[in-house]
Amino acid sequence: MFFDPVYMIIILVTAVLSGITSMMVKSSFNKGKKVILRSGLTGSEIARKVLESANIYDVKIEQHSGFLTDHYNPTTKTLALSTEVYSGRSAASAGVAAHEAGHAIQHAHGYVPMYIRSAIVPAANIGSMLGPYLVIFGIMLGAAEGAGLGYSLAVIGVLMFGAATFFSVITVPVEFDASSRAKKELYSLRIIDGDEELSSVSSVLRAAGLTYVAAAIGAILNLLYWAWRAGLLGGRRRD
Repeated sequence: MFFDPVYMIIILVTAVLSGITSMMVKSSFNKGKKVILRSGLTGSEIARKVLESANIYDVKIEQHSGFLTDHYNPTTKTLALSTEVYSGRSAASAGVAAHEAGHAIQHAHGYVPMYIRSAIVPAANIGSMLGPYLVIFGIMLGAAEGAGLGYSLAVIGVLMFGAATFFSVITVPVEFDASSRAKKELYSLRIIDGDEELSSVSSVLRAAGLTYVAAAIGAILNLLYWAWRAGLLGGRRRD
């Protein structure tokens, strides 16, 4: 059970998808850094312009250490931009900064998927940590029999891991919507100019979005695996 080749395949597929999308993000960002905006605006200035265009004035914009550590915190209404993005004047910086501002706009406008994602964070964190262990204990206690304590533990474990999977899945539309808002604002505010700048921004945002797709696929595969091991899919295993 603990060296199940099926699980090894899932781990390998997930790792490959994650590695490929991570390389795509780094590659597109590095290429986008070479495309300097004609507007000459920095990432922090762009984020502020995008926010103000949506009549949002209560979000703080801060510089954050690390490479592509950019994020928006809805609890503190803080938009953190990595050093390269915060002070960068490239198409790559513009795309990332506007994307994070897009999350702030989602928050301000009550974008439902974002609120759902935020609400399930505690359950997702607990589920990702404890879910698989409960399934394993359940299997040890006879979950494959379809009744008893073992089966109950396995079902609870799968449901808990399901919360983590749902978090990964709902993150995908949240991220793509933020990217869509970013490109729309960059274009309407005339922050980007010309096909080269637009293409670079689109490339960065598309690559970033695919990382969340890869994560969602990995989460779904893991959920299906644990449900199968617990006997909830494809018949009950008796090993």
